[in-house]
Amino acid sequence: MSAPWLTIVGVGEGGLSALDDAALALIARAETVFGSERFTRQITEKPHQNIVMWTPPFSSMTEQIIANRGKSTVVLASGDPNWFGAGATLGRFLDPDEYEILPAPSSFQLAAASMRWPLQNIQTVSFHARSVDNLPRFIFPGARILALTSDAKTLMQVATGLIEAGYASSNLTVLENLGGENQRKIAFPAFQAHQQNIGDFYVLAIECIAENGTSSFGIVPGLPDDVFEHDGQLTKREVRAITLSGLAPYPGALLWDVGAGSGAVGIEWMRTSPFCRAIGFEKDHKRCARMERNKKSLGTPDMKVVCGDAGSNIVGQPTPDAIFLGGDVANETLFETCWKALKPGGRLVANAVTLQGITALNNRQNTYGGTLTTIAISSLKPLGKSAVMRPALPVIQWVVTKPGAGIKQ
Repeated sequence: MSAPWLTIVGVGEGGLSALDDAALALIARAETVFGSERFTRQITEKPHQNIVMWTPPFSSMTEQIIANRGKSTVVLASGDPNWFGAGATLGRFLDPDEYEILPAPSSFQLAAASMRWPLQNIQTVSFHARSVDNLPRFIFPGARILALTSDAKTLMQVATGLIEAGYASSNLTVLENLGGENQRKIAFPAFQAHQQNIGDFYVLAIECIAENGTSSFGIVPGLPDDVFEHDGQLTKREVRAITLSGLAPYPGALLWDVGAGSGAVGIEWMRTSPFCRAIGFEKDHKRCARMERNKKSLGTPDMKVVCGDAGSNIVGQPTPDAIFLGGDVANETLFETCWKALKPGGRLVANAVTLQGITALNNRQNTYGGTLTTIAISSLKPLGKSAVMRPALPVIQWVVTKPGAGIKQ
């Protein structure tokens, strides 16, 4: 096996002078060195080297680095490059034997040590060039979060999100220049964030404290119906929880939510893990707009919304690990297209309430196997001065796993 042509070197606040001799020798021998200005300006001897400073977007730098394939190359990155860093990004495009990583202590490790927080009990997230709209999915009473940040503005964006969620008294700690000579630590409640004067290089520690009377969402599917903006086309809470159980989400899996309506199933799928992905297909443009607002307010801004006819729009989309048919269930052409696209071993769940939809599911179960289940929910409703348990329309649910090598129905 040939030696790696690329080395990704983690650099701490101590800069290049704090690196060991082996890392410094690799930098000195490299034909090309990529890095931010604060790192590349520390390279004092570079008679034969091509020094390239980061220029946004990072995707363009990734292309330049990969174009250097086969030539001795070093990338200078902050902390641990494999933790929301350059190593994690470049690793998606390179074979493992093409590169090596020399990590420094990560900002998360330094921040956790400073806060005296056991790292295994903390949610680590990145708001560096990523949307703070991801925050709501991580908020619950007592949650501890360490967040990478883009600049000083990230603080107010996080504080605003906490205040809007009913967590205005949450403890925020700004940990600036961790590991450097100018290291600084400032703590304050979220509602005082606007009074702070901070720099651009910091990790934000968040300890979530709910105000009295604030409703908190659980970590399992089944959010209250009223947290979704909708026009009535919504998979109701109890049915939604059973539907997600049938879809069986796992980290990294992609869901197609076909006939997504408010986007509730796709949003709940993504809330089960920061690594779950979902695409919501919806033909009604007003519902697409509602879905965009719902995904933002509930912490899943990366859910993809595809507006228009699903039958034509799903062609060419990434292959799904699971599919939920929530609309147009009786459409055989749509079903066949979805079934063909589904990975072997993938799961398909379809819900029906109309006779046409139920007939279609019964016929498909006879052909493809799987299970058919009736979901009957009754809810407390007033009747004059009394109350009754009023039943909703029963839902027929079909759950099936697509056969493949070694997979039995």
